[in-house]
Amino acid sequence: MRAVRRIYQLFFLGLFFVLLYVATYDRLGGYPVRLFLDSDPLVAVGTVLSTGTLYRALWYGIPILVLTIFLGRFYCGWICPLGTLQDLVSRLGRTTLKRKIEINSYRPYYKLKYLILLAFLTMAVLGVLQVGLLDPIVLLTRAMSTSILPSIDRGDGLLFLSPRDFHLGWIAGLLLVAVLVAAFLRPRLWCKLLCPLGALLGFFSRWSVFHIRRAIEGCDDCRVCVGHCRAGAEPDVSLRKSECMLLFNCRETCPTDAITFGPDGEGLAYVVPGPDLSRRRITGALLAGLAAPLLIRSRQPVVENPRPYLIRPPGSLPEPEFLERCIKCEACMQICPTNVLQPAMTEAGVEGFWSPVLKNTIGYCEVNCVLCGEVCPTGAIQRITLDQKQGRGEYEGRPVVLGTAFFDRGRCLPWAMNRPCVVCQEVCPTSPKAIKTEEVVVTENGRSIRLKRPQVVPDLCIGCGICEYACPVIDRRAVYVTSVGESRSKKNVMILEK
Repeated sequence: MRAVRRIYQLFFLGLFFVLLYVATYDRLGGYPVRLFLDSDPLVAVGTVLSTGTLYRALWYGIPILVLTIFLGRFYCGWICPLGTLQDLVSRLGRTTLKRKIEINSYRPYYKLKYLILLAFLTMAVLGVLQVGLLDPIVLLTRAMSTSILPSIDRGDGLLFLSPRDFHLGWIAGLLLVAVLVAAFLRPRLWCKLLCPLGALLGFFSRWSVFHIRRAIEGCDDCRVCVGHCRAGAEPDVSLRKSECMLLFNCRETCPTDAITFGPDGEGLAYVVPGPDLSRRRITGALLAGLAAPLLIRSRQPVVENPRPYLIRPPGSLPEPEFLERCIKCEACMQICPTNVLQPAMTEAGVEGFWSPVLKNTIGYCEVNCVLCGEVCPTGAIQRITLDQKQGRGEYEGRPVVLGTAFFDRGRCLPWAMNRPCVVCQEVCPTSPKAIKTEEVVVTENGRSIRLKRPQVVPDLCIGCGICEYACPVIDRRAVYVTSVGESRSKKNVMILEK
């Protein structure tokens, strides 16, 4: 059974990386990278609580919850790619059986993950969705997309069409490294201590029909099973169903074959169905979940006072609804062909940390691309068509507007230094162009210079940012885009006199 489980683990781990690579390199659409996110039960539950809806393919997580009721936490032991990585790392260490028993014994503080889950779900009910910060699928997707893969490919074209760089990518990578180092020291410590998805599946597995069971008469209390149980389920005493990840190491190493897999029966040791959480701990977790939204939003006036550099991807919902759905998985950043999508730092406040924003000094929004909406698993970025984005067909005259460009005439070459430059107008993708030029003749050092000075036509500008990206004044661009005029907000507009 253990050999079969390893085959499944390696298959799903390989599938995760292959889909991530395919979505990044070949641009085959959004679904490949979404497969694991769509089937993540915690993402589904968190989104339902924060929005009251189950978006698109997130219902894939429901069968996993149903199977968990029958089989226990099979997802943790057989499918989760982060769990598999931890198993691979923990196998690098060698120690004595006595030490293994000490390391793998259950600890009371392993209940912490259930309190974290309860706090996260309480926050979700109040519209603050933060489950993605610690969800293992989101954590691994974020680390691979913005840290590990960009670090491997620095311009040789092995992985990407062009080199990638992400702000805060090092934090995502460091968190993944910390998880793996902890697994080396104590097998699957992340799963046992902090993982909210594991806690959710552990809660459902308390009703599992089939589970690991120990025959009392056949057991000689050697505790070998405890030494090989990486989940801390302690099958030698009273199996903790909510902790067992169905790794089957205990069954394979039992010298007397006293451990089997099946339903309850006579002559079997008692089973502990779920964690023993005191009323005090539950109350503390609930209060933490209630207090967090108040603290997070206390200094975040993103609705009343829109932030100029908070530019969201095309198809993004209005900011309050966007934050209710975004899980910070950064799949949209991973699939963006121009690298313009970056993790937010302070642009969206504490609640929006790690959510996607456009950084036009790094890239620009390609007018013929809608991949970010295709890949978003929760609908924070809605799926839109190219006709809708470009304002064609039934959307004639109503393109998706991300913001508006402005000129800093003190830095613009034709305006400030009498030097010819029309790069911004040349790259402007709208038709007619949103940047027009005014031809003037100036005198400098006794000679006449004919210049074309650029100006923005705000009614035509879609805020794609290509003018800012291409501006030759590279330290601080002479043309820049802010969020004013964005389609997703009825308040963030300019009052223009016709």
